[in-house]
Order: sequence, then C-alpha cells, then structure tokens
Amino acid sequence: MSPIHKHVRGECLAVREVLNRVGDKWSVLIVALLGDGTKRFSELRRMIEGISQRMLTLTLKGLERDGLITRTVYPTIPPRVDYQLTKLGRGLLVPITGLANWAGENRQKIQDAREKYDARYSKDRPLAAGMTAARIAKSTF
Repeated sequence: MSPIHKHVRGECLAVREVLNRVGDKWSVLIVALLGDGTKRFSELRRMIEGISQRMLTLTLKGLERDGLITRTVYPTIPPRVDYQLTKLGRGLLVPITGLANWAGENRQKIQDAREKYDARYSKDRPLAAGMTAARIAKSTF
C-alpha cells in the first residue's frame, strides 16, 4: 500500500468517526442549540421536538464522551444538570452553520433535481438491484 493510499485511508477513517457522532440529526441540533449558550436537560428536551428522553440522554453522553460538551450537575432538589459546548464543540459550530446555510440555499435546487430525475424514470423501472424510482423518491431532504 502506497504512503498516499495510507494517508487517504486514514483521513477517511477520521472523517467517518467524526461523522458517526455529528452526522445524526440529534447531535447536530443539540450542538446548534448549545451554540446559543448553556441549556438544562429539560430545556433541551422541550426545544427538540420528537426526541425521547432516552435518545437525548444517549446523544448528550456521546457528545460529552467526544469532548464536544460538558455536563455540570448541581446538588439541588430536584437535581439540576446544565450542558454547554466546549472549545472543541464551539469549533464545530462553524461547519454546522456552513452546512445549514448551504442546505437552505440549495434545498429548492435539490427538490427540482429530484423531480426531474423522477420524471425521467418511470416509477416501476428498476434502477439497481431492488431499487426503483418510487423507492428512491420516498427519501426526503
């Protein structure tokens, strides 16, 4: 294996590891919300429509493990837990904001491309093993 191939392979692994954490919808949303400042667990739960308490807990633990957020527990009754971005987490706001801006600017172009693609292929014509245009069209942006 050439040195260049090893480097590219290593870079791909690094990107994949990071995207495994920040590539899911909950992590990105939590990082974006914490970009506005410290939030309590209950506050995050109210702000994130559709997230279960368990999923919020798991996502926060993963973000904390990766060094993107800190968790501060206050010895009160009931217990108070605050979450905030670390320096590393604040650095992630730049690409997340860029991606969100790109998505907003290009959403209609992507929708138009999908409609053009769907019109070009019949809904029943197989595109690849087990895939039809109808099945692909179910995915939304």
